[in-house]
Amino acid sequence: MASITAPVPPSSNQDLGQPQFASHKWVEPIPQPESQSLGLLDQDKLEPFDEHELSDSSSDDLTKASKYPPKKRQCCGVVFKTPNSSRFANHRHSRFIQKFPFLLEMFYWAFNYTIYVSAKGLGELIFSTDGMWELAEKHGIAVLTFEHESPFSFLFPPREVAFQQFFLNGRQAMLSFLNRNYSWVHIPATISFLTWYYYAAPTHAHFAAVRRMMTLTNILSFAIFTAWPCMPPRLLPKEYGFFDTVRQDSAQSVWATGKFFNQLAAFPSLHFGYAFCVGVTMLYHSGIFRRRLGRREKRLSRFWQVFYLVAGVAYPGFVLTIIVATANHYWLDALAAAFVVGFSWLCNRVFLVLLPLEDLFLFCLRLEKPEPTTGRSK
Repeated sequence: MASITAPVPPSSNQDLGQPQFASHKWVEPIPQPESQSLGLLDQDKLEPFDEHELSDSSSDDLTKASKYPPKKRQCCGVVFKTPNSSRFANHRHSRFIQKFPFLLEMFYWAFNYTIYVSAKGLGELIFSTDGMWELAEKHGIAVLTFEHESPFSFLFPPREVAFQQFFLNGRQAMLSFLNRNYSWVHIPATISFLTWYYYAAPTHAHFAAVRRMMTLTNILSFAIFTAWPCMPPRLLPKEYGFFDTVRQDSAQSVWATGKFFNQLAAFPSLHFGYAFCVGVTMLYHSGIFRRRLGRREKRLSRFWQVFYLVAGVAYPGFVLTIIVATANHYWLDALAAAFVVGFSWLCNRVFLVLLPLEDLFLFCLRLEKPEPTTGRSK
C-alpha cells in the first residue's frame, strides 16, 4: 500500500482555506422542494358544497360517466382503466395549481426525498454496527488501489491527494471558493436547473425525460451506496494524507450533515451525477450535435449554441474539481456516476408504468393534473 499513501502525513496546523459559510444552515433549505410545496398543501380545499349535486338519478350518473370517461393506461402489456380527475377542474386547488403547474414537480421531488430517506434508513439497519465503518473504509482503500495499481490506472493520472495538495499549497483563496460552493452546487443548483429547463425545454416530453433520468439516477445511486458503502477520502486514516476542508469549526451545511446526508455514500458521486445530467442536457439543448431538431424546436443563434456548449462542459468539470479538491470523492466515483446517468437515460421510460398510480393519487386529492406550460412560448 506504500504506493497509495501520501508521502507527507497531515499536519494539525495545515491551512485549509475558509470553510463553507455558517449561514448554510438556514439559507440552503429555502429552495428545498418540500418546503416550497407547503403553499400547495394549504390550497387543498374543495369548492363549497353544492346541494344540486345531491341528485342520485341514473341520468346524472350516465352524464358524468360520458363526460369523464376513465383513462386507459398500459403497463407491461396490460391496459388499466383509471379514474378521470378532470371532473375536479373547477375546484380551487385545481385552478390554483393550473396557474402554477411547476408546483406539481414538487411531488416528484418529495418522491425522490422519500426514496433517499428510505435508502439511508435501510443502510443504517443493515450496517448498524461499527463494522459498517470498517467495511466502508476497506471499500475506500479498494477504490484507491484500483485507481493506482490496476491496468486502468492510466485513466486516473493525478492522484487525489496530490490534486488536493495543489490547492493547499499557497492557493487557499481558490480552496475557500471550492469549499463554499460544495453545498450550493448540489441541491440548490440542481433545483434551479430544473426550474429553468421546465421553461426552456422544447416540449414537456423533453423536460419529463430529463426529470425521469435524474430520478432513476437517484434510485440507482441510493441502491449502490446502500449495498456497497464507501468511505470518502476525507474520512480515511490520516496516513493517506487527506484533509476535510469543507467542514471546519461550526460551519456545517444542512446538505452535509444530519438526516440529509449519508457520510458513507462516496460511490457513486451524486454531486457529479447531478452535474453530469445538467451538462449533457445543456449540450443537447445547444443543438450543435444534432442535424435535425424536433418539430417545435428552433435552431439557436451561434452565441447561445456556444454558451450552452461551454456551460455543458464547464459545469461538470467545476463540480468534479470541487468534490476531489475537498476530498469528498474519488475520481472513480465520478466515472461511476457518469455510467449511472447514461444507463438512467436509456431506461428512464420505466417510470411510465407508474402513471396509473399517479392517476389514483390525483383522484384521491380531488385534483386535476395541470396542463404543463413547457415550450408554449416557442
